[in-house]
Amino acid sequence: MYPGKWGIEFPDKAAAVHAITGETLTYGELNERSNRLAHLMWDKGLRRGDHVAIFMENNLRFFEVVWAAFRSGLFLTTVNRYLTDEEAGYIVDNSESQVTVASKYLGEVAKTLPGFAPNCHTWLMIEGVEDGYDAYEAAVAEYPSDNLADEPSGSFMLYSSGTTGRPKGISRPLPDHKIHEDTGFVGALQQALWGFDENSVYLSTAPLYHSAPIGFSSAVQALGGTVIMMPRFDEIAALQAIQDHKVTHSQWVPTMFTRMLRLPEAQRTGFDLSTHQVAIHAAAPCPAGIKQQMFDWWGPIIYEYYGGTELNGFTHTTPEEWLAHPGTVGKSILGVIHICDPEGDDLPNGAPGMVYFELPEMPFKYHKDEAKTKEAQHPEHPNWSALGDIGYLDDDGFLYLTDRATFMIISGGVNIYPQEIEDAMIMHPSVADVAVIGVPNEEMGEEVKAVVQLTAGIEKSDEVAEQLLAYAREHIAHYKCPRSLDFMDELPRLPTGKLYKRLIKDAYWGKTGSKIV
Repeated sequence: MYPGKWGIEFPDKAAAVHAITGETLTYGELNERSNRLAHLMWDKGLRRGDHVAIFMENNLRFFEVVWAAFRSGLFLTTVNRYLTDEEAGYIVDNSESQVTVASKYLGEVAKTLPGFAPNCHTWLMIEGVEDGYDAYEAAVAEYPSDNLADEPSGSFMLYSSGTTGRPKGISRPLPDHKIHEDTGFVGALQQALWGFDENSVYLSTAPLYHSAPIGFSSAVQALGGTVIMMPRFDEIAALQAIQDHKVTHSQWVPTMFTRMLRLPEAQRTGFDLSTHQVAIHAAAPCPAGIKQQMFDWWGPIIYEYYGGTELNGFTHTTPEEWLAHPGTVGKSILGVIHICDPEGDDLPNGAPGMVYFELPEMPFKYHKDEAKTKEAQHPEHPNWSALGDIGYLDDDGFLYLTDRATFMIISGGVNIYPQEIEDAMIMHPSVADVAVIGVPNEEMGEEVKAVVQLTAGIEKSDEVAEQLLAYAREHIAHYKCPRSLDFMDELPRLPTGKLYKRLIKDAYWGKTGSKIV
């Protein structure tokens, strides 16, 4: 099922609605427009297995690009809209995308992307143009709105940064069926676990370049439901959207719960949420106290899952299961869970270790990076793979996450990797050594802090700290930049040269009782 079906059955039904403005994309429009772009890409020489990229804010036209790629048998890469031109350009280039669709809204960054991806031959821009781009609307208008003669099913190839800071393309084989023959893995989960169908109204609260928002939204459209797209998260606007659009299903990250809970009670409880049947959350562990408050407010409608873009495993917990096992991220419904010690041996229930999922075969690889693919695999079982989390199983088979295997920072549900920040800051002449860590933040879970050892002869001062923070903002995306900076006379390094970051991090986390928020 896909918009080609729904565009015929109910062309005037909303496939997506802008939560604030009310602007609507109907299934008839989505079907017609995605067909035109599909014909354009075919004319440009793209065939099954080729790649296309999108660099855009939350915009209703985002869905046109998704479905044009999906109905053409192409891999689609969504590029984080907050990246710098160099970072975004690397992804376009590394993904081998031949067509990139950007927006005028992001024009200041988008206009220099072609210089970083010389092998991408077609650059389109919606709602205006920059040098090097063709107007999207005029370009697609030249092509027919009927279906391609053949419509093999495409898929995402999304990027997830590694601990080295270089983004990694997560590549899985294309489906071997036609686009109209299957709802896909996410659509099947939506139907089986949460009761999605063509009557569902789904509130998407997060940026569409993320795997969960775009995966869930496109699956809702495959099922014939309606997506209510927020341009950005806002506590009041989210509650207003549930009321105004009669939302039945939604998805969140824990920091959104925290922000909503902090609203004055009269404001929080002033909305009609009676249509809201299922609230799903993931992306970061939710503090048990916050989740309990959400149950007290919304009732037993909150479901949780744990899994990565790699789709190498998946756990799920219902409200009833979580209330009986507070803190769990659920039981596995995809893959057999193994908890292993550093040597790769299985550990007993209750003992924390690396979380591996066992599937019949390795379900993914990192694009053009065999070394990173191998790192994700168990040393003795190549069909076991890990997302880098530490956790344990209880006697009932429920998984609990206790820490990160690396020092990845999760801030507001967004993964931030310290190494690329450290690599940027070490280039400043005043920096002799630097460690970037996540420190507690009540609202965001964690925030980014830099701990700097200055070059000999440079005195510690607020002025120097601000210079270093400004330098970081010049070289990396702002959402990754440290929000604060401390100085240390000498960073703790082992004789091998490895930074003993735990000694630094524990100074900030020691009194919280947890190293994961």
